[in-house]
Amino acid sequence: MTLRRFWKPAVFYVLATLLALFALIPFFWMVSTSLKSKGALLVVPIQWIPETISFEGYRKVFTAFPFAQAIGNSLFVSVVSTLITLLSALMAAYVFAKIDFRGKGPLFALFLATMMVPGQVTIIPIFLVLKHLHLLNTYAGLMSTTIFNPFAIFMLRQFMLTVHNDFLDAAYMDGASRRSVFWRIMLPLSVPIITTLGIITFMGSWNDYFWPLVILSDKALMTLPLALSSLSGQYSSEYNTLMAGSLISMLPIIVLYLFAQQFFKAGLQLGGVK
Repeated sequence: MTLRRFWKPAVFYVLATLLALFALIPFFWMVSTSLKSKGALLVVPIQWIPETISFEGYRKVFTAFPFAQAIGNSLFVSVVSTLITLLSALMAAYVFAKIDFRGKGPLFALFLATMMVPGQVTIIPIFLVLKHLHLLNTYAGLMSTTIFNPFAIFMLRQFMLTVHNDFLDAAYMDGASRRSVFWRIMLPLSVPIITTLGIITFMGSWNDYFWPLVILSDKALMTLPLALSSLSGQYSSEYNTLMAGSLISMLPIIVLYLFAQQFFKAGLQLGGVK
């Protein structure tokens, strides 16, 4: 019995480790390739550990291409888009979760119905509207679509429904307004889901390629995915440069996740009401 109890978790951890290593092989290859010189890329068999470490790819990314500017553009667009999405979705979710008004159910169902519409269907109408408003090739036009995010509203509403109304009723009895309840009670209690949604939104904006490609035409405004696309066209045969650029583009997401993973725990409000 003791032997069986030992082998089951041992086999599980061995298999999990092998699967994790298999999934990390492309990442290892990316790191290895980015540290090779141009001549060492075609060596057979593949050198997983370069004999001579070269930072030629990283140097070329920043000297022969406006990569640093693209990183700054992407950081600005991702942060502002995430803040806009969270703020608008939080207010809408609070209304749908905690404020009663006529037609709330059908209106929320209409919000959910928009999730069934493919994004490709709305690209041309949105493009024409932005063109009429003279917002093409601007960050305002690029980020205008982040104001309405039905998935974010749905996620936040479902979480806010789990917050007991006694929290809100106690604040109302003390004379708090709905605005105060929203900022001082609902937002602190929603920190776990806000953090999770913020990371998801940031990652989506950081990695978005198609919408910036449609809206932006000025090279000075291009985001990181557009820069990587241009890089792959200009340096298609220099894999060390391509892998260096791709690796750099991944670092903010990895750092963000490592920093915020502790906030992924829900249930901040548990135990607050008997």
